[in-house]
Amino acid sequence: MAQVSIVGVEKRFGETRVLSGVDISVPHGGFAVLVGPSGCGKSTLLRLIAGLEEADGGTIRFGDRDVTRLAPRDRDIAMVFQSYALYPHLTVRENLAFGLELRKTPRADIDARIAEASEMLGLAALLDRFPRQLSGGQRQRVAMGRAIVRRAQVFLFDEPLSNLDAALRAQVRVEIRKLHDRIGATSVYVTHDQVEAMTLADVIFVLNKGIVEQSGPPLDVFARPATRFVAAFLGSPAMNFLDAELARESESWLVTARGVRLEVPASALGRDPRPREIILGLRPHDVVPSGELAASAGEVRAEVDVLEALGTESFAHCQVGGHGFVARLPGAARPKKGEELVLGVSPDHVHLFDPETGRALWNEAGA
Repeated sequence: MAQVSIVGVEKRFGETRVLSGVDISVPHGGFAVLVGPSGCGKSTLLRLIAGLEEADGGTIRFGDRDVTRLAPRDRDIAMVFQSYALYPHLTVRENLAFGLELRKTPRADIDARIAEASEMLGLAALLDRFPRQLSGGQRQRVAMGRAIVRRAQVFLFDEPLSNLDAALRAQVRVEIRKLHDRIGATSVYVTHDQVEAMTLADVIFVLNKGIVEQSGPPLDVFARPATRFVAAFLGSPAMNFLDAELARESESWLVTARGVRLEVPASALGRDPRPREIILGLRPHDVVPSGELAASAGEVRAEVDVLEALGTESFAHCQVGGHGFVARLPGAARPKKGEELVLGVSPDHVHLFDPETGRALWNEAGA
């Protein structure tokens, strides 16, 4: 295991710049998730860490070793691919042993490592089967087992759950986190799925157009997005955005728009607040019927279009000042189409963004 340090990494394909001076640090034994939309550069960055692509600039270090120009076989990594990458003509046991045999590992050590990995992943009953005889989840566990027996310094996961159905993804996601905690590996995981990012990571790196927009513990990034992009990308349903005005009134600052009047906490305003046009962001889970909040920043008046009833909760798709708006409601709430909802939001859950730069107002100085 080793700390992974990436400093100023750049990558181009022809005239296309894919990564622009990326800096990432993953501590010894940490679990980092690179998350972002398709084309943001996350898979390219993972391939650079693995040595499958060569960086055009910057350095990649594992602990004290500079691995920037090393071949993959010299980096001491184990990689789990989206496609499983199992040899179809070999049994599970033979797939697990193959890489170790190439390295001329003693037979007794190979058998011991296979037994250990099989016990961790529940593969003991599958060792004599071929990949075609396994389910998707079983194949993915074999792929993880092959990485475990390598006992590498760094484990790399390239969207390993994207071929699985939703229920199986949730199951294997838990298995991956348990596995990480058990073996204490340094892991870097790529996904476009925000649920995987939020539930697996010790630290997430949100990538957009070849740069890291924000990084940190998942819940911290979710609660305090530094840019409109991060705010929009993390969260399901997505954050609501409304054109609004920030204005001074007596001792407080107010955000106003058609159907909206909210008092803003100082923590949302940055170092030099001033009256201006802004973008107001409110998460569907942070707006509730106003009577349910002990303290509310103010009111949002919304007209119901469609109600999605999910049992324990519902999502009301509404109009606020002519803009679409989604609000989470208690499971028993059943407003009708055209009904007006008066919603409140906690003062700590108001997000404000500059319309030109996309930065959160508290982050305008690049904090």
